[in-house]
Parts: sequence; C-alpha cells; structure tokens
Amino acid sequence: MPELPDLEVFSRTLQKKLVGKKLATLTIQNKSKLKDTEAPFKKSLEGSTLKKVYREGKELRFAFSNGKVLGMHLMLKGRLKWWEEKNKEKNIILELLFNHGIGLLLTDYQGIAAISLNPKEQEAPDALSEELNYDHLKNILSKKRTTIKNVLLDQKIIRGIGNAYADEILWKARISPFSVGNKIPDDKIKLLVKAIPSVLKDAIEQIAKIDPDIISGEIRDFLKIHNSKNKKSPGGAIIHNKMLNSRITYYTDEQKLYN
Repeated sequence: MPELPDLEVFSRTLQKKLVGKKLATLTIQNKSKLKDTEAPFKKSLEGSTLKKVYREGKELRFAFSNGKVLGMHLMLKGRLKWWEEKNKEKNIILELLFNHGIGLLLTDYQGIAAISLNPKEQEAPDALSEELNYDHLKNILSKKRTTIKNVLLDQKIIRGIGNAYADEILWKARISPFSVGNKIPDDKIKLLVKAIPSVLKDAIEQIAKIDPDIISGEIRDFLKIHNSKNKKSPGGAIIHNKMLNSRITYYTDEQKLYN
C-alpha cells in the first residue's frame, strides 16, 4: 500500500503535469464503491481547470478552479497510470481526460480503490502537521492501552502513517512496537514526536531522488528496518519480524519495551 511519503511524491508529480489543465471528461468505470452516482462528479468537475493536487493523510486530493475537490484513496492495490487517446488497461476505477490529450487512470484489480466528491476534512491531525506536537500525542497516549504501533496506524488518531513507516519511526525513537501506549515515558514521547516528521520527510526526499516522476508503486529499498533484505540495523542489531494484528512488524532489541 502506498504510504504518506509515496503519496506526497505522487501529488507533486501530478501537480507538475496536470495543474492548469482543464478536465474534459470524467468516466467512472467501476461504480461499486460510489456513495453517489456518476452524474454529480461529471457535473461538478468536467469543464473545470485543475488548480492543485495535494495529499491529505493517505488520500490524494484534486482541487479545481470552481472550488470542487476530487478525493482519491488508492487503498491496497490502487495504481495511477498515464494514458493518451485510447487506453487498453483493465480493472479501471476512474478515467480522467484533460485537454491536450493527457489522461490519468486509477486502476485496482481488487476493485476497492475509492473516489469521493468534496471529501470532508478529518479531525485527526496529519502526520506532518504542526498539530501533531508533544502535548497532543501525550494526551492521546495517556488514554491508550493498545500497542504504540496500533496507535500510529489508527487513521482516526494520526493520518498518513502506514505499516512500513510505523516500524521505521518506532526504531528511530527506540520504542518497541509492542509497548503499551500509556506506559511510554515523557522523554520517549518527545523522541517519537521528532521521529515522525524526520522519518517521513527523509523518505519523501529519498523517493523523489530515486524516481521524481513516480505516480504508482512503492520504493522501499532505502528503509533501514522494515526491509526484508536487511538482516541488521545500522547499529548492528539483528532485525526481528513478527506478526502484529495481521501486519508484519520489523524491530530490533535496540528498542525498549514499555508495558
């Protein structure tokens, strides 16, 4: 699944190529996940100029000059692809055709990638927002008896962090992913608040450097801990892996357990 750093780079690539282009046609091929019909999408977006592409949590947002916004969640296997003139892709969810013949597809062989019109803003802070500070995180963790990794993955608490980057963040903060939220001491919460943007921003830079034009897939080779190719951490500790709530979790003995 694409995570925050992937989506941030996707949004920048899409912005460079599509902003200022007028949306000629919008076609929804798979309507099974729509809460509404195709008609409101077409009426709201066709003929309008794309003003901005940005990321919100794990979603992409396409903001148009008339104030309308198209939301897009790639879910687990959704992929974005460019096309010109006719396309021969299968498993299409959404087809966008801009002027000058520039087309963008959202595909998903599982059929669960979701689109929305004028999505509502969420209350939970984005992982890179200034709202996610020490006081906010301390207040959240003080009420949580679940594992810290599950807290980081809960999109109703913090938006944008996925499985791979939760492992990287917790390793950088030297907190075991199996630690209980309300048992983590203040000094470690402070480290965690710093680790979240540090890991995510570094990943954005790495992905953009490796493939500045990427709009699909995941680049993970640079990850230090959540990486099946690495047997030891940069500090030389053996990397373990274990399932936690159906997700593979990578960690080392450098991370302290608080329970």
